[in-house]
This record gives sequence, C-alpha cells and structure tokens, in this order.
Amino acid sequence: MPDSPEEQVFTLEELMAYLKIPRSTAYRLAQEGRIPGQKVGKQWRFRKAAIDRWLEQNERNEGSDGKA
Repeated sequence: MPDSPEEQVFTLEELMAYLKIPRSTAYRLAQEGRIPGQKVGKQWRFRKAAIDRWLEQNERNEGSDGKA
C-alpha cells in the first residue's frame, strides 16, 4: 500500500528532485540542521510534510523581513 502524502518519506535524491536543488546543497542543509531530516544509519530521510512546512515557514520569513 503506498504511503499517504502526509507519511511520504524522501531519500536525499528524492528531496533534491522535489526541491530542484543540487546534491551538495541538499546534503549541506541536512548536515547543518537547516532542513528537517534525520539520518537512518548512513542515509538521510525527510518527511514530505515536514519539508512542506519548512518551505512555508521560510517563505513567510523571507516575506516578513523585506528580503526577496
């Protein structure tokens, strides 16, 4: 049974495709704790719902400080 959208979990590669960012950027954001994710063994995993909330929060923060 496929995951519901709320329960969907991305690998680093899937996150890269979803956010349309290079591997180095995705990895750096994860390593620095700037994007919600967790390491499972040696691999990163990211919940889609958490990534969507993170995107919304960053969008609001950019709009509130006058920066584009």
